[in-house]
Amino acid sequence: MRDRVDFTEAVPARCAQMLAKAEVEVALVPVIEYQRAHAVSLVPEVCVGSIGEVRSVLLVSRKSQLESIRSVALDESSRTSATLVKIIFREFLGRDAEWTTRSPRLNEMLERNDAALIIGDPAMVFTPGDLKIWDMASLWRNYTGLGFVFAMWMLNDSVMDRVRRIDFAAAADEGVENKPEIISEYQRVLGLSRDSLQDYLDKNICFRLDNQMQQGLNLYYELAYKHGLIEAIKPLRMLEPLVEASL
Repeated sequence: MRDRVDFTEAVPARCAQMLAKAEVEVALVPVIEYQRAHAVSLVPEVCVGSIGEVRSVLLVSRKSQLESIRSVALDESSRTSATLVKIIFREFLGRDAEWTTRSPRLNEMLERNDAALIIGDPAMVFTPGDLKIWDMASLWRNYTGLGFVFAMWMLNDSVMDRVRRIDFAAAADEGVENKPEIISEYQRVLGLSRDSLQDYLDKNICFRLDNQMQQGLNLYYELAYKHGLIEAIKPLRMLEPLVEASL
């Protein structure tokens, strides 16, 4: 009999909290939390990232130039994206901004701030109108020439022996093979066209952690440390797959 696996849906920041409190054994977590967590390892090969435009992580403003933005409201749902925005300002624009954290309600976020960071579904269905938008993965690519990793599967080291039996790469491949079903579900939820959702999964999201994506991840950690957004840089520790003994 196969082991039973219970699944829980939660926003990225909540996934990090659940893993830290051992409420779950494995979670898809914003990558910045790896540097803040204790006794966790990363699942190799798979990730959620983008090699260019991502469409689901946006900085939105009434200002027409990044250089004019002085205050930013950050979506409370993802800490990796919030850290990315701060890196963009401090490293590449050469200055800081005033930061606040808010629920992802755009009008409220922009009431007292020049810009707002929105992620996930709100970003996907957002209509810019007369607002200016910057795609955060595109900004990162423009400044660094690298892809960006937003989230990875992480696990508590206490369950490593059991979890190493799971083939996460094969699970990712299975998900990719079932894109039509995923698109149908999100077409119902978000009201976007099938073509738009197909493009998002095919062109905007990257599910494999190759060398270029890992270089982007390493640079992200280096810059987060440089600008005081993490206390130290912890080397990447990947889950080693189970090697069956041959008879």
